[in-house]
Amino acid sequence: MSIQVKQVTKTYGIQKALNEVSFNIPSGEVVGFLGPNGAGKSTMMKIITGYLPPSAGEVEVCGMNIADNTLDIRRKIGYLPEHNPLYSDMYVSEYLSMVAGIYHLPKPDARIREMIGLTGLTPEKHKKIGALSKGYRQRVGLAQALLPDPKVLILDEPTTGLDPNQIVDVRELIRNIGREKTVMLSTHIMQEVQAICQRVIIINKGEIVADNRSEQLSASTFQNEEIINVEFDAPICTESLSLQSGITGISQHGAAHYKITAPGDGNDIRPVIFKWAVENQRVILEMNRESRSLEEVFHALTRSGS
Repeated sequence: MSIQVKQVTKTYGIQKALNEVSFNIPSGEVVGFLGPNGAGKSTMMKIITGYLPPSAGEVEVCGMNIADNTLDIRRKIGYLPEHNPLYSDMYVSEYLSMVAGIYHLPKPDARIREMIGLTGLTPEKHKKIGALSKGYRQRVGLAQALLPDPKVLILDEPTTGLDPNQIVDVRELIRNIGREKTVMLSTHIMQEVQAICQRVIIINKGEIVADNRSEQLSASTFQNEEIINVEFDAPICTESLSLQSGITGISQHGAAHYKITAPGDGNDIRPVIFKWAVENQRVILEMNRESRSLEEVFHALTRSGS
């Protein structure tokens, strides 16, 4: 297991930023770490990377306890913080050379060239960092995080400031990295999570409120209800259909389009709707089970903290 977080609590005076947080992330998994502002995301990431000590609990990275092996663990972690700290007066290649020296990398020039190419910095490599756009400065931060070939990559808002084309490139890069490394990324862009992450952890008010595969998160969050969208060939008598077993509500959306709700108990009510349509000589033009977006899931789980 690349990352193990066990009952981690972090307090600042009387304020509790994290409350007994626990989760595991295996190697080769890209995990989205989501939460509203102030939920504890950045605090948790700083604890994993060794920048902050927990008030209670334990963190292990690559099988080592971070309290006892801080320097060894930092060598195995690539970290891109939310506010990307860079030296604006240094040239891109110069800055990466300095980072390579800190890590005592063998053959640093070859590794630097590789990272510059990988992160799309080749056209800007001879410029000073202060002269770069925000998007390219973000790429420099990503390059330095990848430079030591870390086993674990922690990314806090990795696509901030990138244009749509750059975002696509960076997402593809993160997906490729995730095949061999553990990647934990924080973002407020739900499309980014759906495009990159196999698993989603949501934190709210310092506590984990969801941890599941991205495709299963909606079902587990709204398991008390399911919605079936049905379009008939003409308007129907909703009173008659609502009397059928398993149907708890019907609302009309358009001339002959209806949302039919049922308990999320695993019983499929579509055969009930179909049977009613046949008996009442109605034609079903379309029928599907409504899926919730990740944004809806996020809102449902964190709205009390927003």
